[in-house]
Amino acid sequence: MLAMAVDRRRCAACQRWSGQRQAAEQPGSVLVEAETAVGLCLGGPWNNSERRARSACGHWTIWPDLLPADGGNG
Repeated sequence: MLAMAVDRRRCAACQRWSGQRQAAEQPGSVLVEAETAVGLCLGGPWNNSERRARSACGHWTIWPDLLPADGGNG
């Protein structure tokens, strides 16, 4: 698995991306099989288009699974 930093705002960490991924144990990262992993953009500007995990766009929104469990009030 490849860890990608959430702060880079790539598709793998966006709530609209439908590809296979999981939240990493270390905060601020998402895990994907490879940076070439693909998924559909659902509801964003690339709606129903296949996008790679490392793709980016100006309408990125964080995948809720990556938000801190305590809501960031630590």
